[in-house]
This record gives sequence, structure tokens and C-alpha cells, in this order.
Amino acid sequence: MIRILGAVALILAGAVQAAAFTFASIDGGTLETEAWAGRPVLVVNTASRCGYTPQYEGLQALHERYGPRGLVVLAVPSDDFRQELDSAAEVKEYCAVVFGLTLPMTDITAVRGAAAHPFYRWVREEAGFEPDWNFNKVLIGRDGRIAATWRSRSEPLSPEITGPIEAELAGGG
Repeated sequence: MIRILGAVALILAGAVQAAAFTFASIDGGTLETEAWAGRPVLVVNTASRCGYTPQYEGLQALHERYGPRGLVVLAVPSDDFRQELDSAAEVKEYCAVVFGLTLPMTDITAVRGAAAHPFYRWVREEAGFEPDWNFNKVLIGRDGRIAATWRSRSEPLSPEITGPIEAELAGGG
């Protein structure tokens, strides 16, 4: 019984922690994940000079399709794989001009190793998932827990991603 209660406490602690991350915004200021509590959030580490960069189109489409229903798509530009532009201003301009991005974006952020942002350290600890390249995806459920993870090859509009998103939006995630 104590083990079960301990496991429940860890799960609840993870849910609270997941909702309390702060990212530097590409627009200045901060993005507080707590502001999105109760909503599914798809977090994607991105890069501007990568073979997967065209996935920005799919991420924007997800934002437009599911944003009005509550989904948050958060792009996290990272230079961990040495494929990002030199500054956040360049990233922001590139994404706006080339892809018309309107979804929230962080400043350039570390996503792996000891320097990883606390969110990515939490994902590694909770799910054993760490980005191994650009455009890895983490779906945080409405309950604040990790609902699913995908590697780079999973396209944003594929059923393997839209299915769990729709389930979360329907409340059955």
C-alpha cells in the first residue's frame, strides 16, 4: 500500500512539475507552461538548417487546426545539433518569412545533456526520452504528464501524432 501511494505521489508530483516550466520567448519575456495547464502541449525541438525543417509547415497546420480547440504547439529552436541560425532574431525572421509561423517559439534552447533546459531533463527522467536529432516531439497531456513522444521522422500531421492529440482534446488522453 505504501508503494502504491508513493507511486501516486510521484505521478502527481510529475504532473505539477510539468506545468511549471519557464522558457525564454523568442519574442522577449517568458513562456510559462503553467499558463497552459489543462491543455495538451506539443513541444518540438526545431532547427532552421535541417532536412526536417519543412516540418514547420505541419507544426503550423497543427496550430491552426487544433489551437482553437486548446492545443498549444511550442517550437523550441536548438543548436544542439549545430543546425540552427546564429541568433533568435534570425530564427524568428526565417520562420515568419519562410513558413509564416504564428505558433509560440522559445529562444534558442539546449535540449540534451547536462545543459538541457529543465523541461527536457524532466522528460528524460520521466520517459527516458531525449532528442537525438531535431524535430523530436513530446506531447504533454491535459493532466500535465507525458502522453507520447516521437522521433524526427514522425510527421506532424500523421495519424500517429494527430490521433493522440485528438484524444487529449476530447478528454480521453
